[in-house]
Amino acid sequence: MTILVTGATGNVGRHIVRKLAAANRPVRALTRDPANASLPAGVDVRAGDFTDLASLEAAFEGVTALHLMTTYGPANATVPNSRDLVAAAVKAGVRRVTLLWNGFAGPVEEAVEASELEWTHLRPGEFMSNALGWAEMIRTEGVVRESHGEVGHSPVDVRDIATVAALALTEDGHAGKYYSLTGPEVITVPEQVAAIAAAIGKEVRYEAEGPEGARERMRALGIEEHAIDYVLDWRANPPEFARTVSRTVEAVTGRPARTFAAWARDHAEAFR
Repeated sequence: MTILVTGATGNVGRHIVRKLAAANRPVRALTRDPANASLPAGVDVRAGDFTDLASLEAAFEGVTALHLMTTYGPANATVPNSRDLVAAAVKAGVRRVTLLWNGFAGPVEEAVEASELEWTHLRPGEFMSNALGWAEMIRTEGVVRESHGEVGHSPVDVRDIATVAALALTEDGHAGKYYSLTGPEVITVPEQVAAIAAAIGKEVRYEAEGPEGARERMRALGIEEHAIDYVLDWRANPPEFARTVSRTVEAVTGRPARTFAAWARDHAEAFR
């Protein structure tokens, strides 16, 4: 059973590829830049792009399970030609698919649910790895500036998302499921900052930032206005599932979801 992972060099996809390769599963990785993919030896790395349906059709050959992104690129654009993409997957013999959403259900999910594929929706809230966006501030100033820091979220480690995805792609019993994926705790930004400070053994301050300050900071990073609006709204008014602890990771994998403190210790070097 060859498994195709789209977005194979992204935050989640890279870990799915590693999980499957470590389990000796035949895995094919789709990326726009195979030469710089840096994936495990033995992985079948293919060039492809969601805007080029022919490249996807070629990648689907011999594939029976698929991890599918629903958005792509730095602007988080919705994957185009959803119905054609899904039809091509079915025609090639794909039977099972996991879908990684981006905070909303859209045309990709609709096309998959209307097909004969066995689907599993992966619905994570905030990623713990988003905290890596604070790394430069912490390294150079010993401070984190963030808006709406008092609002609690239940962020999830991308490695836990990948583990759930790998199991859903290789085991029975996950078809037709909507998996809300969170960490094991609701945690605020000041509490995340404290966990990072403990992990690196140095003081790190939290400074509350107004929405306009956050907007200007994200603009300076090249983030588009619609994405900034989405991030600020998510931080101020997270959906209920993103601020409620779900036990799905533990139920599916058999072990508790990783804590933010554990994630911070594993990524301490990024903040030093």
